[in-house]
Amino acid sequence: MSFRDGAGGVGEAALAVVRAADVAAGVPWRVFRWHRGQAHYSGWYWSATMGRHVVYESRLELARLLLADFDPRVVSIAAQPFRVTGRSGDRARSHVPDFLLLDRDGLVTVVNVKPAGRLRKPEVGEALGWAGGVFAERAWRHEVWSGAPPVVLANVRFLAAYRCGERVDAEMAGRLDGVVDGAVSIGELEAGWPDRAGEVRAAALHLVWRGVFVADLSVPLSASTVLERAA
Repeated sequence: MSFRDGAGGVGEAALAVVRAADVAAGVPWRVFRWHRGQAHYSGWYWSATMGRHVVYESRLELARLLLADFDPRVVSIAAQPFRVTGRSGDRARSHVPDFLLLDRDGLVTVVNVKPAGRLRKPEVGEALGWAGGVFAERAWRHEVWSGAPPVVLANVRFLAAYRCGERVDAEMAGRLDGVVDGAVSIGELEAGWPDRAGEVRAAALHLVWRGVFVADLSVPLSASTVLERAA
């Protein structure tokens, strides 16, 4: 395995012994370049989980990155984290996954983001199958991701506007955290502070982002959305 440390220096280690946390602390393996007319949409996303920007190479990757940042179990996210090489029969292979996710229970997930149409190509399936076998030997989970329900993604994108605690009234967030102990709608919370409805909504949605409150994200968020404390 090859990876870059925080200063950009190249490190080499056997996958069997490398620490996922060390790899996640580095910088992306590939150097990203942008140019006019490029076929894909890439950029930088500010991650609340990481407290810094994380790169992505396509809108589909951005969608998976948003979901990882929203997941309260995820404690570290790394993009284009490393390169593995090896042989599959008489063929030499090299692979750079899209994301490396570490969760609070120690689970390591390697994510490859691919449009569903590309997965139907035999050569893509073979390459991902080889990579999955390599990661399985390290007891790392391998996820091939092609999308999520549109309403869920729309809701998470909306909630992402409230991910930064510095942009939310901390006093109001503390109040809501202290008073909500059962099911209550966002509209009902706003009605409790009619002169501060905007602050209430922002604080409530920030607490949903943080995983303090949960809501049904399979339907569009609205004033009637019911919030409950996370288990």
